[in-house]
Amino acid sequence: MAENNNKNKQKPNLGNFGTGGKPPKFNPYWIYGIVIVIFLAIQYFSFGGGPVKTTWSEVKNTMLANHDIERIVVVNRDEAQVYLKEDSYDDYADKLNTGFGAPSKFGPHFVYTIGSVETFEDNLQQAQANFNDSDKVPVEYSTVPNYFGDILSWVLPFLIIIAIWWWIFRRMSKGAGGGGGGGNIFNVGKSQAKVFDKDSRVSTTFKDVAGLAEAKQEVEEVVSFLKSPAKYTKLGGKIPKGALLVGPPGTGKTLLAKAVAGEANVPFFSMSGSDFVEMFVGVGASRVRDLFKQAKEKAPCIVFIDEIDAIGRARGRNPNMGSNDERENTLNQLLTEMDGFDTNSGVIILAATNRADMLDRALMRAGRFDRQIHVELPDLNERGEIFQVHLRPIKLSKDIDASFLAKQTPGFSGADIANVCNEAALIAARKDKDEVSRQDFLDAVDRIIGGLEKKNKIISKDEKRRIAYHEAGHATISWLLEHAHPLVKVTIVPRGKALGAAWYLPEERSLTTKEQLLDEMCSALGGRAAEEIIFGTISSGAQNDLEKITKQAYAMISIFGMSPKVGNVSFYDSTGQNEYGFTKPYSEKTAELIDAEAKELIESQYQRALQVLKEHSEGHRKLGERLLEKEVIFGEDLEEIFGKRPWVREELTAEQQTVIAPKPAEEANPATSA
Repeated sequence: MAENNNKNKQKPNLGNFGTGGKPPKFNPYWIYGIVIVIFLAIQYFSFGGGPVKTTWSEVKNTMLANHDIERIVVVNRDEAQVYLKEDSYDDYADKLNTGFGAPSKFGPHFVYTIGSVETFEDNLQQAQANFNDSDKVPVEYSTVPNYFGDILSWVLPFLIIIAIWWWIFRRMSKGAGGGGGGGNIFNVGKSQAKVFDKDSRVSTTFKDVAGLAEAKQEVEEVVSFLKSPAKYTKLGGKIPKGALLVGPPGTGKTLLAKAVAGEANVPFFSMSGSDFVEMFVGVGASRVRDLFKQAKEKAPCIVFIDEIDAIGRARGRNPNMGSNDERENTLNQLLTEMDGFDTNSGVIILAATNRADMLDRALMRAGRFDRQIHVELPDLNERGEIFQVHLRPIKLSKDIDASFLAKQTPGFSGADIANVCNEAALIAARKDKDEVSRQDFLDAVDRIIGGLEKKNKIISKDEKRRIAYHEAGHATISWLLEHAHPLVKVTIVPRGKALGAAWYLPEERSLTTKEQLLDEMCSALGGRAAEEIIFGTISSGAQNDLEKITKQAYAMISIFGMSPKVGNVSFYDSTGQNEYGFTKPYSEKTAELIDAEAKELIESQYQRALQVLKEHSEGHRKLGERLLEKEVIFGEDLEEIFGKRPWVREELTAEQQTVIAPKPAEEANPATSA
């Protein structure tokens, strides 16, 4: 032990370079710094030292007067170097002893600027006018080339230009670092795909994807094919070349692709469609080639392109006609690589988009994207499954039920549900709760739908009264019409950009009849009708209602074929191929007929709303006054005033009809009053 202690005492202190620390990494930029320091040293220092600066006055009054100067050398016609006599050197030792930079004993010892040769010669001649010829100081002229300065004057501009060029293009090609780019401008054409393989696996699996049963079945088959291809090939089947995930935003397309990466156990290339687009011509096509080159080397593998509509938009529809279209060149290269002359065995392409109608037909054909997997908004049961996934990390109270929450969120996507769960946890934390309760989730739904509650917003009594009767008009008609969505909550408390809003429980249906559309339109016009009946005037509060029912009326006539005069025709282009068309698919006479039919349809439902409110004026006024008093009323208040609705959907339970906060069918416009 003593020997070990002695060894430890004798061990030198290495500081950061000991066992605990590491020496600093070598940086190639150090070389540039060292070279610059060496050049500066050569420029400003010499091994024998340099002459001491002086003035002509000192040279004239002291050195020339005492005959201490051996000779003067004029260098490059602007500088005079003074050499002292050997026996006079000691007399100036105090001035010449300047340490490391002291001049050599052999000179030159002093130096000064002469201005011009003519002036120097005149001054020297006048100073030596009374000297004998033997005492006069000889003058020599020499030219000393400044190699460093000359080289620098030629090279420095080029160095500055190269440095600026390197800095600009390095910033432009920052994105070239991913996927082998290395941040180098010469690698800007390299693929930007992130590669997930056995060294960097994705943790997401199919267990993390709730709902989407049909979509999962399709992609699970792709994964199964990669794991055991013999199961399919023995029957003559071939591996699908591509699968396109299509659906609204937030429905889980990218999440499904991540789950494929986590389950496949094969290399997975992931990138966005915008990663192919670059300011340099030909870069997009080059990146496509490099992506498939890497994929072929690691086959079997999966390539995932998110938001493929960034490069897959139909060709020939670019408004910049006549110019070189880099996006079309990229698409052409992608089409060639997916199903061109060369085979890509073992490379499966997955892509996601919410604009499938904009994609090029050549991209959609069999042999490229063999399958289109539609990922739609989740239904009631799927929303319950999604809630169960997102509720796992949240500390919940005992009254939370995923099925109950699913009933509060009709029309919500998976991303919306995740946002509801997160918002509920934040609301509970804001209230210093130990767990998240049911009311926190209901408040979160209100927050997401209507925005933040603004109880301190300044609203006059007259405006508040108008808002109350406006919302009461919506509530009354929606409760009394058979096909209107049953209203379950009305508020006149400003929330977000809305001054008042009504929450409904929409029926989850796949088809909508003409009668259902008319009842919804009449209910939407209830606010404007209520203002006209109660106040005799109308306001801008119905702007959002009018915008909604106008679009609905034109859709009924020109898309759904629900007008007897226009007929069973539809002018809607579901393929999206006529996006940049300059002509309407109907004549001017038909356009006038559509306008007249839409106006007549809206007016008929407005008169119907007036009639319903006049027939139930007493209940409408009671509801308006109760709304002014409470500011928030629920379905129970409407049932108390008007009685139970005679039209009750059999598939709905009593709990579903008395929920507090479903997704609203209407939100007030920020510029309006209700």
